[in-house]
Amino acid sequence: MTKSDLILVDHSGNVIDGGENRLLNTAAYMIHSAIHEARPDVLCAAHSHSIYGRTFCSLGRKLDSLTQDSCAFHDDHVLYESFNGVVLAEKEGKDIAACLGGKKAALLQNHGLLTVGKSVEEAVFWFLSMEKCCQSQLMAEAAAGSRGEKPIAIGDEEAAYTHRTVGSAKAGWFSAKPLFDVVHKETGGDYLE
Repeated sequence: MTKSDLILVDHSGNVIDGGENRLLNTAAYMIHSAIHEARPDVLCAAHSHSIYGRTFCSLGRKLDSLTQDSCAFHDDHVLYESFNGVVLAEKEGKDIAACLGGKKAALLQNHGLLTVGKSVEEAVFWFLSMEKCCQSQLMAEAAAGSRGEKPIAIGDEEAAYTHRTVGSAKAGWFSAKPLFDVVHKETGGDYLE
């Protein structure tokens, strides 16, 4: 994806600028516009149907604090427990935004992951990190379950302490920076065109 693939959409869903392909993904618009309306602090929302995210979302529960990385989401993500098909209704987008509240991430049941940030880097990092946390938890539960056990969760106090260190907006931006630097170097900046 490059800058020329992006479109600019006004608050009513009208495409007002962008590349040659000016088609609006209505489902994306319904989710993203509702989040931006509800959360003026959010510069970017990231949402996709990634393999581990959508698999974990089929379980209908939140992530456990099993690893240091998952502590970034400790008491900072929600489960949206509804699936009404493709999000084509304004009400559904507003319901997702209301469920998200002031948190950084949502697991959309039977759907996928959603993360937000005060910068593009932050939102993208939380998305990639949450995807990896879903993968890690699925693997830990499968390995433990095969022996009739459960993964060992991090205690609430320790998870909250770790969240304060690795779960801030600044930590998300800082953690994404090396990835963005690699993308820029590998593409020679072509994504900016």
